[in-house]
Parts: sequence; structure tokens; C-alpha cells
Amino acid sequence: MKIAVTGKGGTGKTTLAAGLASEFSREGKKVFAIDADPDANLALTLGFPNSSRIKPLIELKELIEERTHAKVGSLNPYFKLNPRVDDIPEKYFVHHHGIGLAVMGTVRGGGLGCTCPENAFLKALLAHLIIERDEVVILDMEAGIEHLGRATAKGVNQMIVVVEPGYRSIQTARRIRDLAGDIDLKNLAIVGNKIRDSSDRKFMTETLAEFGFLGFISYNEKIVEADLKGVSPFETDKKISNEIKGIVEKIKEESKSA
Repeated sequence: MKIAVTGKGGTGKTTLAAGLASEFSREGKKVFAIDADPDANLALTLGFPNSSRIKPLIELKELIEERTHAKVGSLNPYFKLNPRVDDIPEKYFVHHHGIGLAVMGTVRGGGLGCTCPENAFLKALLAHLIIERDEVVILDMEAGIEHLGRATAKGVNQMIVVVEPGYRSIQTARRIRDLAGDIDLKNLAIVGNKIRDSSDRKFMTETLAEFGFLGFISYNEKIVEADLKGVSPFETDKKISNEIKGIVEKIKEESKSA
């Protein structure tokens, strides 16, 4: 199961990504959680100890130079586009409660679209995790699909766009759908977050009628409280855990029927 979670900033996509990783782990699955958002908070939301000290992969300068055969930070007309990365999850991911986590980090001067050894390394790692590994992979992305190339996208079972009630969030969902179509990523669905009542739910299902919905997560002050305390919200509130469990069941149902 390979799942990419995206959406407008602040909609709660990291909360969902962490919830999915936690739920699959509770089911006994081996899980890799990848924080590909520049505003990296996945480790904290998952309750990893010393989360602020986790070193982004992009900062492993010597390793990247060794694998790509090029010097990081210099103009490199030639470097290895498919560096060896199969040993990275075991050697460089941080592990906690059955989840292996990596923070990708960002390259100064550009995202994964820029041509440089660092991005060749990160793209190769993502392709390896999504296409070649058997573990559950949960990818917490920024608001877009920049991390997914056409080949990598074919291995994604489900792309989830997290949307909150509001037209800006809905516009982002439609933009992501169009971008996903450009790389033939068709398994795209919505999770509604910060739902206050039935009118919010109705607004979203009617406004985004062209999408399929995997479920809804209620507006919950305990998520904010957990963030203030620096703990995982899934340890403090049963309601959100049950809502995410329902989303996981829906994902598995759709995967079987695909």
C-alpha cells in the first residue's frame, strides 16, 4: 500500500498522514513514513522522541556525493541519475513503534524539479520505496505533486487530498487533480477535515461532487491541545483514531476493487 497525502497548507494533511501510518502500524504492517513537506512536522505528530533532532536526508552531504558521484552545491553537468538507495531505509531512517521515518528536506534554490545530485538522490529513494518495496509507504507531501514523476506515480495506490470547508482549499484540490492527471495518477480521493457539523459535510460533498470521498475528520480541539503539548493526538483522543480507522478501511476496500 503506497499512499500520498497532499492538500493546501494548514488543512491537516500531516495529521492524516500520521494517523494512517499509526493505524497501519497497529495492524502489524511495516510502515515507512516520509515527510516531504518543507514545513516538516510528521515526526512530532507521530510522537517520535527528539523529533526536532532528526536530520533531513538532504543534509547527508557525504552520502549523496558518494552515491551520485558529484559534489553537492557545485555546478555538476554530470552525475548519477539512479544512485544506489536500497540500503537507505535500514541505515538512515529513524524507527519508533514499528514506523520507519525519514525527513526529506528541501534544496535551496528549487524543489524536486531542479536538476542536481541532491534531487536525483531523493527521487531515486522515492521511486525505490514506492515501486520496489513491500512495506506500507505514507508520503506527507506539500500542496502539489512535485515529488512524483510519471513512473513513480504508477506505483501509488491512492493519492489523498485533504480539504477543509472553504473555497481556497477546494481550489487547491482541483489544481492537484489537474496536475495528477498530467502524470496519469488517477486514484485520487478526498478526505474532509475540520468538519464541524452536517452542513460542512454537505457543502463539501456537493461542491466536490466530481471526487470520491474516503471519509471525514471532525473539527477537534484536542488536536490543537496535543500540538501545544508536543504529543501525538492519537494518544489523547479516541474519536480521531476511530475516524482514521474508518478511512483506512475504505482505502483497503477500494484497493481490493481496483
